[in-house]
Amino acid sequence: MVNIKPKRRSRLRIVFGRLFYTFSRYCEWYLGGKRYAIKFCCKALEHRSFEHKTPLLRQLKNVDMWMQHNKIINLGIAIKKIDKVILRPGETFSYWRLIGRPMEKKGYKEGMVLFYGGFAAGIGGGLCQLSNLIYWMTLHTPLTVTERYRHSFDVFPDSNRTQPFGSGATCVYNYRDLQIYNDTDDTYQLCLYMDQDYLYGEWRSTSKPMSKYEVYEKEHRITHEVWGGYVRHNTLHRREIGADGNVLTDEYLTENHAIMMYQPFLSEGTYDT
Repeated sequence: MVNIKPKRRSRLRIVFGRLFYTFSRYCEWYLGGKRYAIKFCCKALEHRSFEHKTPLLRQLKNVDMWMQHNKIINLGIAIKKIDKVILRPGETFSYWRLIGRPMEKKGYKEGMVLFYGGFAAGIGGGLCQLSNLIYWMTLHTPLTVTERYRHSFDVFPDSNRTQPFGSGATCVYNYRDLQIYNDTDDTYQLCLYMDQDYLYGEWRSTSKPMSKYEVYEKEHRITHEVWGGYVRHNTLHRREIGADGNVLTDEYLTENHAIMMYQPFLSEGTYDT
């Protein structure tokens, strides 16, 4: 059983913590032994491994729509930094190493940023939609997610949810990164684009996929904590299904625990105390 309670840190602790973790990440990027994906190819690889799309605009409670319109601008800038990147065998894809620091002088606007259980306007806000998309797509390929951070707070109630709770990846430059390792014999390519309504993504590869993947949740529950709040939990699992329809593997992926920032609508028997 995981005991989660909101933590309040001083402004000084937050500032120095960010400096420390940011510096540590730079040391890893430039002094570590990983081979990072840096090559691009304008031509898409032949085979599609998985594709997905997410809506660009959603009506969220108490969130001004201008934040989401600015998010679209931010996504457009970030996509140009990673679209068509090649991930060769033995290489690691690093979300922030390719995108770089979101800054106003690069054209980024203020969008919605989740912060300690709430939201505020921040430069580059909304880029979590892109990291969420890439993480979800990667779970449907043989690629290996080596670094991913779950959201600590569940800020908004489910609205037309089509994916399991906790199937995204939060991102904070540069220490909360999304990293993906290619331990296969094939080369992969990340392709991204937008239209007026959706953000689209694909993982493509040099070989035709021999399996498909099904990501599902188990042990979903809501607990009422002794400190008075509610926490949402689940675990994510993945089935690999062969071309003949048989299940080849069924593996545990990760667990999620998030403090709920809204009052859950609970019925009898749906939560633990």
